[in-house]
Amino acid sequence: MAEMQSVEAALVALLRDVAPTPPERLTCDKAAGRVLAEAIEARLDVPAFDNSAMDGYALHHRDAGKRLPVAQRIAAGSPAAPLAPGTCARIFTGGELPPGADCVVMQERVEVAADLAAIPPDIPAGDNVRRRGRDVTAGAPLLPAGERLEAAALGHLAGQGITEVVVRRRPRVALLSTGDEIVDPGQPLAAGQIYNSNRPMLRRLLERFGAELTLVTSIPDDPAGTRETLSAAAQEADLVISTGGVSVGEEDHVKAALASLGQLDLWRLAIRPGKPLALGRLPGREGREVRFVGLPGNPVSCFVGAWLFLRPLLGALQGCQGLAQLPCLRARADFSTQTGPRRHYMRVMLEFGEDGVLARAFRDQNSGVLSSCISADALAVVPAQSRIEPGDPVDCLWLRVE
Repeated sequence: MAEMQSVEAALVALLRDVAPTPPERLTCDKAAGRVLAEAIEARLDVPAFDNSAMDGYALHHRDAGKRLPVAQRIAAGSPAAPLAPGTCARIFTGGELPPGADCVVMQERVEVAADLAAIPPDIPAGDNVRRRGRDVTAGAPLLPAGERLEAAALGHLAGQGITEVVVRRRPRVALLSTGDEIVDPGQPLAAGQIYNSNRPMLRRLLERFGAELTLVTSIPDDPAGTRETLSAAAQEADLVISTGGVSVGEEDHVKAALASLGQLDLWRLAIRPGKPLALGRLPGREGREVRFVGLPGNPVSCFVGAWLFLRPLLGALQGCQGLAQLPCLRARADFSTQTGPRRHYMRVMLEFGEDGVLARAFRDQNSGVLSSCISADALAVVPAQSRIEPGDPVDCLWLRVE
């Protein structure tokens, strides 16, 4: 019997010598969720000029406490003329601060009568002013290589007038289902058959992790057909994923096919759920090595394996460090459990309160209970050969991330 390996050993084997996918140029309107292949420097100062942070009156702080003539009106997008000493300007949020002014008083604090504005005293220089370059300075780093282009990053690019970026090509993934008992939804069920819940679940997770699914199909329960399908998938994909077929049953052919075609790096993990998980490599087109991950067939094991292994692998294939590790929170357990030789990943909901974070475990932690994953906020990590009682600290891997 092969010795069970740790998650850490599996990740080392999985990520060894992974090279990012080739770069490609995209317009920014098509780059959402993609990973930058090149660092970007700022072209412009942001803000591009000193401007008002609110609606009010612009003046020099030395003129505070006086009644000042309103010399001009400055709306956002309009040019500002120099401000003469002893005057003020009506200004609106985003409006350019006129030369000669160094502060803005909010309109609620100013009384205006007969075109004279009564300015309160003790207004400091810089008050309510957004200085040029406060956010970004031209020539400074804007976004690093490996940054995933989500909402704020796309806004950052737009603020620079940037319309194209160089990103990593999406990793091409082949998703294979094994088992003659697995039937696609919409098809009639024969005796002993079940619907394929893993496929839509993994499709969504893989898309969230940045993958492009180029092949989605089923593998027949026979050795020759399994080898043929794995070999064909490796010619088209950067990563081949299978569900089921990696245990020790007579109809579990994936592990043997992988070993005959390529290389089996690791099998059997010291985790619960998800012990029968195979990691390896397949020969691809033009001598490339294509990564292979064989996930267990049980839905929860498949779900947990996707977060623990597929996410960091797809991060490495995109050169995105942000996908390498799930954020870890320290919480107090509201449950009791005892583990044997395998580390346990429990589905929990997190409650945030004044006294910290409470992890509430789902009552049924069986690997076939997929409903436990729907509302799960995190995976509570319970080390092997340990006991947890209510109130004990427990590390939780946060799942509410992109």
